[in-house]
Amino acid sequence: MKIHLVELGRTNMLSRLADALVPAVSRLTVTADAGAELAPGSIVVANHTSLADPVVVLAALHRLGARPVVMAAAGLWRVPLLGRALARDGHIPVHRRDRRAANALDTAAEALRQGHLVLIYAEGGLPRRLDAAEAAPGTFRSGLSRLARRTGAPVVPVGQAGARRITSGSVPKQLTGLLTAPLRRPGLHVHVGRPLELTGVGAAATEQAHAAVTAAWHTAAGQLGERARSPRDASEGQRVRSWWDDRGCGNHRARSARGSSWPAGAVGVCAGGARGQMVRGSSVWFVASSP
Repeated sequence: MKIHLVELGRTNMLSRLADALVPAVSRLTVTADAGAELAPGSIVVANHTSLADPVVVLAALHRLGARPVVMAAAGLWRVPLLGRALARDGHIPVHRRDRRAANALDTAAEALRQGHLVLIYAEGGLPRRLDAAEAAPGTFRSGLSRLARRTGAPVVPVGQAGARRITSGSVPKQLTGLLTAPLRRPGLHVHVGRPLELTGVGAAATEQAHAAVTAAWHTAAGQLGERARSPRDASEGQRVRSWWDDRGCGNHRARSARGSSWPAGAVGVCAGGARGQMVRGSSVWFVASSP
């Protein structure tokens, strides 16, 4: 797998922290397709299933030598200490349902022009289901395809599986999962796909990216022995905004379309360790794993 390092600004601290913390609470493995490449100025798009998975993806990419700028809900910038870290590292706040929302794409386009990797979660929210099982990525929003079309940047699909083993479900369940993770050390997997150029326009380009991320997720779920379900199979195709919303992190519950509460939960982190070990029976050629 080709990794091109680009040292611009100080977009390193959160990635380093994620990679340092994850070994304590889980066992993370990382694989990549033959021909996968993380070149400067690429858009990295990953599936979003848990409050924990951004930390998982950052840790995995850091092990591959990549330190992306992350597009995240603006409410995170109001969290003490975390907000300062996000600002210091040059991450990009997304003001949803606000006239400032377009500013995020402008900032992301400039970051790509400077050679940064930009990590985006195209689903725009978390699934409403409460179980810890894996399910395929939900519907993508249009921001990813608009950013790719505007900049011509290649899109690198990333699939992650297992993060819901750390945090999912009700508030008590999420907190319990986080507190017991160091004892359980659940298995997690991140798979990096080959970069693609979005050739379609509008919905077609969005679907092209969605299909690539879904394929990467299938690989990740398969590495964990998970049964790959579609959102329809899980009866949870809709998404909700997480508690990290634009109204500030004092709002500990975001309401779903059905009126039920989506739990606040604590941010979980997931694992790491020794590198270069092949996964037996896998068709991929790079693996970073922990004992």
